[in-house]
Amino acid sequence: MRITIFGTGYVGLVTGTCLAEVGNDVMCVDVDAAKIADLERGKMPIYEPGLAELVESNHAAGRLTFSTDAARGIGHGQILFIAVGTPPDEDGSADLTHVLAVARTIGAHIDGYRVVVNKSTVPVGTADRVHDAIAAELATRGAKVEFDVVSNPEFLKEGDAVKDCMRPDRIVIGTSSARAIEPLKALYAPFNRNHERIVLMDARSAELTKYAANAMLATKISFMNEMANIAERVGADIELVRHGIGSDPRIGYSFIYPGAGYGGSCFPKDVQALERIARSHGYEARVLDAVETVNRNQKEKLFDLLHRHFAGKLAGKTIALWGLAFKPNTDDMREAPSRRLLEQLWAAGAKARAYDPEAREEAQRIYGTRVDLALCDEMYAALEGADALVVVTEWKAFWSPDFTRLKVAMRAPAIFDGRNVYEPAAVEAAGIAYYGIGRGRSVRRAAQV
Repeated sequence: MRITIFGTGYVGLVTGTCLAEVGNDVMCVDVDAAKIADLERGKMPIYEPGLAELVESNHAAGRLTFSTDAARGIGHGQILFIAVGTPPDEDGSADLTHVLAVARTIGAHIDGYRVVVNKSTVPVGTADRVHDAIAAELATRGAKVEFDVVSNPEFLKEGDAVKDCMRPDRIVIGTSSARAIEPLKALYAPFNRNHERIVLMDARSAELTKYAANAMLATKISFMNEMANIAERVGADIELVRHGIGSDPRIGYSFIYPGAGYGGSCFPKDVQALERIARSHGYEARVLDAVETVNRNQKEKLFDLLHRHFAGKLAGKTIALWGLAFKPNTDDMREAPSRRLLEQLWAAGAKARAYDPEAREEAQRIYGTRVDLALCDEMYAALEGADALVVVTEWKAFWSPDFTRLKVAMRAPAIFDGRNVYEPAAVEAAGIAYYGIGRGRSVRRAAQV
């Protein structure tokens, strides 16, 4: 099938590449000429395991092309995917400027039946707005062209996006048009062979499904962080609690890891947007408000532990950070806990030495050159001259460090484990002070200091 994807960001590029991988003729369109030129040369705009190899092979095979020519893209595709960004507006709601701009462009150029697919995460009712925008352009042209607008939300996890796209848990298709369903069933047939994964519903339910899924996962994270904060105060170990509740199949182990707060491009934005959607319809979503509040407060946690450990005297200290990305296997630093920690360290007069396996270039782009930030090429290099180490992202490379080497490298050996990667006893046996999230002893030790 001939497919056009508008947007070569995270969702658009992964979706287009995976559709090309199963034999479709895919054109990715973007207004960013520099990004398109980079993709033509094989330079990736994001880091995602396995994606670069698939882009290269499918581009070489001619199944994946890139263009800035929207009219050409509309002429090419039987199915047109809208996969552009929906950044948060000033009030936290999703900004549909780019989505509706694509819709108007489609309306200005379609000359025959098309299925228009909303892949972007959008507020409930956006399919109707996209339909109206296309129809308005057609009316301006005086053209009578049939089309359908479908909601087909993505459920990709950064770091596992290629796998999620090639082996989806579910394929949600929201439309009331039987005509639109058939080509989409054909498109997704290669991903649907093992068992039926397609879930049909109306467009508004599909749009809410995406928000509800992310809000549920964010709620689990914030709930577990709330439990971790209680565990610290009552002297319990949240990791033991996690195993105790995770063994209940009604709860499960996924997304119940306490830590320094969630980040990325999805959870923070989508929880806020869903809360604003509810408010715009006269409903106060108290749970969503609490989820957001707990997460915002949790991002203060690591600095609070550092502040107490050093008795408020962080000026002149050097703190090593392992991890800058909001999660492993990505270079994405949007809403990452590391960013809040860095801001707090600098405000307190401290310096930072940081290492991340993939996010160094992104950190350089965000912060530029600063005397109070050293971006290191190797994890142990970040410890040189450091007073303490903070583990912010749980990259596998950090799971089994040489604790003896860590102790020798640091001036005042202490590890602040923002992801509970280490066993406290093993760290302390090496002569290093240990602070985790919800490990009971952390608050007591900080109070003693």
